[in-house]
Amino acid sequence: MQIPYNVLIKNDIRLVGPRPILADELSENYTPAQQKLLLSVKPGLTGYWQAYARNDATYEDGKRQQMELWYVQNRSLWVDLKIIFATVKAVLKKSGV
Repeated sequence: MQIPYNVLIKNDIRLVGPRPILADELSENYTPAQQKLLLSVKPGLTGYWQAYARNDATYEDGKRQQMELWYVQNRSLWVDLKIIFATVKAVLKKSGV
């Protein structure tokens, strides 16, 4: 019940968006300009990084940052729909667990 409340009623989080990031992760892995860009959108329950790479893209190799920032710069209804379907597929296949 908490998820629909936060997404639909409170509007704290979107269905699709960059994953919520801890302050330490943000300051350690993103430049100030990237932080501003990333924080300009609401976080999501699922996102580009989570749907397409999850455990294959990390902060250490820089791929997670690239994917999260790509989403912010390219977000659209079409991209969100693709991410939702990719998330469902990943969950059903139990990939990236």
